[in-house]
Amino acid sequence: MRLAPKELLIFVMTPVCAVGQNSSYNEALFHLNKEIENVSTYSFKKSVFIVENAYLDGFLDSKEFESNIELLKEMAIAGKRSFPINYSQKDSLKISTYASLFKVFTDTTMLGIMDNVYCHLPFSYDFDDIFGKENWRKMFVSKLLESNSGNCHSMPCLYKIICNELRVPCHLALAPNHIYIKHRAESGGWYNTELTSASFPIDAWLMASGYITLEAIQNGIYMDTLSEKESIALCVIDLAQGYDHKYPDNDGKFVIECCDLALQHFPDYINAMMLKAETRLRQLQQMQKDMKFNYLKEVAKLPDGKAKWDEMNALYGKMLQLGYRQMP
Repeated sequence: MRLAPKELLIFVMTPVCAVGQNSSYNEALFHLNKEIENVSTYSFKKSVFIVENAYLDGFLDSKEFESNIELLKEMAIAGKRSFPINYSQKDSLKISTYASLFKVFTDTTMLGIMDNVYCHLPFSYDFDDIFGKENWRKMFVSKLLESNSGNCHSMPCLYKIICNELRVPCHLALAPNHIYIKHRAESGGWYNTELTSASFPIDAWLMASGYITLEAIQNGIYMDTLSEKESIALCVIDLAQGYDHKYPDNDGKFVIECCDLALQHFPDYINAMMLKAETRLRQLQQMQKDMKFNYLKEVAKLPDGKAKWDEMNALYGKMLQLGYRQMP
């Protein structure tokens, strides 16, 4: 089930075994910074590859990654011809592309190329370790492509990548512990696409199921469309979280650097604020342990400790002000 890719990713990372354990992540952050800064060449696909390749020490196969995406793209194109939709508005080409790609994700799809017939089974939800606590690769698009099963992180990311390849707009949207898709149609306005359940949930259902406050929606931290730059900011935080999983005893400096970059371009990204606050807390706890203090507040009396303490509390305060509440 492989097609020859029309273009290969130009980002190739030096294998980590040759240059030291953290160099792959420093290199990845450098390239993500270039991606998020250059408005004329945003590439969500490349950003996702950079993040996953860093976690895999530079050994993710770019040709296979591209080839799998190209196959799904061609299936979506073929589906538009084979299964036309009953829709006559001026954006019918765009909507038919969405419908065809949705079918590729949620139904068995066949594609004939010369003498070969390719069959793609619908993607399934991976209920094992859904948040990647034991195996961070569970969050990866590359894992979804390899195993045909994924979660509410990998599925919408792959869907957006293919929409970008098909040159139709696609917006990621956030809910607590969740990512989904928002599209706009001339006939009915904005609508939601949920790939994990192959459904089109209304906003009220998302609010109720995600325990989303009205303040969070009004302030745009949930259920709003993300720009290309904000989508790449998500990749920057994915990079930081992957680093945390790979090196759980790290000092937090790299994670903070990632959070700062993400918040620079997506100031109200709740996951970036949460990760930065939790990393500051972890740094304070390590200082308390090193200095054998009985209470965490004793660390806050030190100059470096006070700066971390103040920033942590400011972040938690801002999150509450924006409407964030812990999901029960």
